[in-house]
Amino acid sequence: MPQGSRRPSLSEPMGRIIAVANQKGGVGKTTTSVNLAAALAAEGRGVLLVDMDPQGNATMGCGVDKHRINAGSYDVLMGRRGVGDVLVACAEPSLRVLPANAALTSAEVELIEAERGPLRLREALSAATADFDHVFVDCPPSLNMLTVNALVAADRVIIPIQCEYYALEGLSALLDTIERIRRTLNPRLRIEGMLRTMFDSRNRLANEVSAQLIKHFGGRVYETVVPRNVRLAEAPSYGLPINRYDAGCRGGQAYQDLAREVLTREAREGAAA
Repeated sequence: MPQGSRRPSLSEPMGRIIAVANQKGGVGKTTTSVNLAAALAAEGRGVLLVDMDPQGNATMGCGVDKHRINAGSYDVLMGRRGVGDVLVACAEPSLRVLPANAALTSAEVELIEAERGPLRLREALSAATADFDHVFVDCPPSLNMLTVNALVAADRVIIPIQCEYYALEGLSALLDTIERIRRTLNPRLRIEGMLRTMFDSRNRLANEVSAQLIKHFGGRVYETVVPRNVRLAEAPSYGLPINRYDAGCRGGQAYQDLAREVLTREAREGAAA
């Protein structure tokens, strides 16, 4: 079990699985997956980050060379390896990564005809979640079988949204997909929150879209806003989450705030249960 994590007692829930998803590319999915996972790990939580994108950017962003891994999420989905066999450590002691690389591209096709194809990730993670407080799944920028696997496995979804012209239009397709999966394959699936990313408060359009999000979705929109930030953009090239690269920058502070907001929401939900 990762250093700093704790195994839940029989009375506690297993680690919550959170998919970070939006079929639109370039909205901060991987940035959010890596940096929120690292921020929670820095708070002493045991965290697993599952890379489900064949680009392997979350893998690289945690300092793991995707070209050198012997096995990863593709092998897990195909039933060739167990999750525990392929986890990789990174700079944050309480964080483990299930890595990915281009091999995962094959799974997009193979899962369509595979037995129990949409359920492969959920079944693979079922034994692993007890060792972690949080499991984050970084989804690819499309609504393909890899994203479907992530949503079927997840308890909650975090949706990063860049406040620009097409943001709400693209969001509707994702919400439809989430609702269909909730009705058919995963009744526990819920939206954890919507995160405004790459936000520039000087931009009139960004403020207008932000206001529309709050109007339509209310409390499901996180109070935390992730700004455009050069240091946040630089961190992946060094293979480090922002809390290891420059925790004091505006981007680093935003993900620390988001981690606290996530924990506060979970505590509130647990108290109400």
